[in-house]
Amino acid sequence: MAIQQHLPALATKIAKMLSIRPEYLVTQPAELRILREMSEAEVREFARNHGWRVISRLGGRQIEFYNDASPRPL
Repeated sequence: MAIQQHLPALATKIAKMLSIRPEYLVTQPAELRILREMSEAEVREFARNHGWRVISRLGGRQIEFYNDASPRPL
């Protein structure tokens, strides 16, 4: 599946952007295409696995990631 091939690179980019800014707004068509191939639950799981939160904006035309500051169970 093409999504699995590109997801690590997207995760790296999001992590890099979140290391220098509080949020990363995905608006690039190629990046959005990767995320749109996933279900909402899969995108939330992807974000949670990386310690991020995710918000879909403008009917999914923009997806915003930000660092999750909520406490996690040990």
